Amino acid sequence: MAPAPYLDPKIRESILAEAVRLAKFAGYENAGTVEFLLDQKSGKYYFMEVNARLQVEHTVSEEITGVDLVRTQIRVAEGASLKELGLQQENVHSNGFAIQCRVTTEDPTKNFQPDLGKIEVYRGAEGMGVRVDSAFSGAGGVISPFYDSLIVKLITHADTFQTSAIKMQRALKEFRIRGVHTNIPFLQNVLKSNDFLNGAVDTSFIPNHPETLQITPPKNRAQKLLKYLGEVMINGPLTPLGTPLKPAEVTPTVPPIEPNKPTPYGFKDVLREKGPEGFAKAVREHKGLLMMDTTMRDAHQSLLATRVRTHDLLRISPFVSQKLPQFYSLENWGGATFDSSMRFLHECPWERLEKLRELIPNIPFQMLLRGANAVGYTNYPDNVVYKFCDLAVKSGMDVFRVFDSLNYLPNLFVGMDAVGKAGGVIEASICYTGDICNPKRPKYNLKYYLDLVDQIVKAGTHILAIKDMAVASMIAAAEAGCDVVDVAIDSMSGITSQPSMGAVVAALQNTPLDTKMDPESLFAYSAYWEQARTLYRPFECTATMKTGNADVYINEIPGGQYTNLQFQAFSLGLADRFEQVKKRYAEANMLLGDIIKVTPSSKIVGDLAQFMVQNKLSAQDVLDRADKISFPKSVVEFFEGIIGFPHGGFPEPLATKVLKGKKQLTERAGISMKPLDFNKIKSDLKAKYSRDFDDKEVISAALYPKVFDDFTAFREKYGPVDKLDTGAFFVGPNVGKEFDVSWPIVAFY
Repeated sequence: MAPAPYLDPKIRESILAEAVRLAKFAGYENAGTVEFLLDQKSGKYYFMEVNARLQVEHTVSEEITGVDLVRTQIRVAEGASLKELGLQQENVHSNGFAIQCRVTTEDPTKNFQPDLGKIEVYRGAEGMGVRVDSAFSGAGGVISPFYDSLIVKLITHADTFQTSAIKMQRALKEFRIRGVHTNIPFLQNVLKSNDFLNGAVDTSFIPNHPETLQITPPKNRAQKLLKYLGEVMINGPLTPLGTPLKPAEVTPTVPPIEPNKPTPYGFKDVLREKGPEGFAKAVREHKGLLMMDTTMRDAHQSLLATRVRTHDLLRISPFVSQKLPQFYSLENWGGATFDSSMRFLHECPWERLEKLRELIPNIPFQMLLRGANAVGYTNYPDNVVYKFCDLAVKSGMDVFRVFDSLNYLPNLFVGMDAVGKAGGVIEASICYTGDICNPKRPKYNLKYYLDLVDQIVKAGTHILAIKDMAVASMIAAAEAGCDVVDVAIDSMSGITSQPSMGAVVAALQNTPLDTKMDPESLFAYSAYWEQARTLYRPFECTATMKTGNADVYINEIPGGQYTNLQFQAFSLGLADRFEQVKKRYAEANMLLGDIIKVTPSSKIVGDLAQFMVQNKLSAQDVLDRADKISFPKSVVEFFEGIIGFPHGGFPEPLATKVLKGKKQLTERAGISMKPLDFNKIKSDLKAKYSRDFDDKEVISAALYPKVFDDFTAFREKYGPVDKLDTGAFFVGPNVGKEFDVSWPIVAFY
């Protein structure tokens, strides 16, 4: 800095006089630097040394005096006098204040250890009163261990010291240096210090201000995204594509909304005002049929392998909020979307929930909760389920459709209790399977289901749900007194998805069950998804399945599992044997005891079915050789009772043969599991990734340790890829075509 701010002018003049006296006494000629050390308390100063050359900080003297010291010293060495150069003392004045920062490849977090490597990106600062003296060749330059770590000297000049400091802060913010660590964050911290700005700086400044060494690593998002796009375009998609089809080159048209119109009143407002009990009462008292829209969750899980991205959900959200506020709820979270968003889309599921809530404040959100399995495929300690539900409610979730894949009530009740304690709406669900009209399959008869319902109602559910999805069933249920049915917008309905929303609305118009939904708004909503769906052509179920198939009454494969099972068969080299997989699925179900088939139990049946096809095993082969076969892990855990206990118990002697001496649980798995230590998970994550993690990230790690670890490492490497449009994310952008990198524009007028 020059001149030293807040230095007593008398002391300054005395120091200058001593320096001149020393130079005259020694007969010194040309430029040099005389150094003194000042005791600020006593005002005494002490001579340190003379450097017979210019120091690296000579630039600040040049800025305040207007004298080119480098040129001047050369001219003096050539024999020119100061008079000839016009440098009489009376002509040299100090104007304003200058600050210099040495930007180096030194890492403040490692005791300023010099960093080595290639500078991938360089962007400097500029502007009035900003000077940059470069010491390297620019982007592509290599920083070696054999020379000084200096990159540039950055100098700012202004009328006052504070203004010069502000300029320096702005200039440092403009710098973008990628590929090596720099000391810029440390310099910024120093310039933010009030003590520094007020002149209270001495040799103990850094030890007395440890906050200057508390560095937040730069996010480097743009460079990371460039790396991702380059990787995708050169080496192929980082999200495996289900088919050879490519995303359509289309930007779905978002229907317009009225910009200044207040947000319409919806059932979310009822829930805010009256709580879960009052909400349930309002639903029961509502005239006409209400609809739960699955488009944002189960519909794309069933049709597009759970690959729909937050980017495309957000674009249509303001329209849904304004034009379709009559929905009972929007199912947009939970189930397979939680892990799939991290595993395949490299998105944070919590960010999806929170962003959607910002844009849709008036419609309740609904999720699928797998009882004691939460949103996982196994059992967890109870504290994980309770913590998950608590965070979900705080992040914007409202209605929890709680179920157990085996209708095992102890597991179901854990989920219900966790939702209730979190303040959510408990929508307990029973999973229908089999055929109550078939006397040859008496295991799941009407009495079985009625007994379940009685116990669930007594346990305190706010709403009772029966999982089903045929359009005829929906209308029949409505006529029988059902308050809410599940539907999906027309362009995302049918086949393995839910019934067509438009069909249900049209069928009930001008009847006591009229939904009062606006057909024109539904048409526009459907048109958006018809276009958006083409972005996911690599995952289209219609690539291999053109219509629904009545064999579902035989194999009983759930719609949400069907497409995923199909893609799994492709990845295992069983694409041409999928018909066999479906037949083996029915056989595997019977081998396991004719169980309820919903995630995760459906996954167990699917794992066994594919295992049988891969190894060319019939059902009889499995029974005969079970004690010698190495079964999939999920099948073994099923017989251990890890996910619960099926109605009627485990089939023998198969269970004993599969377990091969392992003990079977005698009670719900969560009872014997120790509570998870969330603080330890948080500290382990911080130690590994050198940053803080919030509670939502910790619960993600608790539910899916490896998936979350892979997701975090991916984001560290490639940045926020969720900000890319869908085509660019999956296969990269077209060469020469401009595209945006941001959250989508969500208001269209």
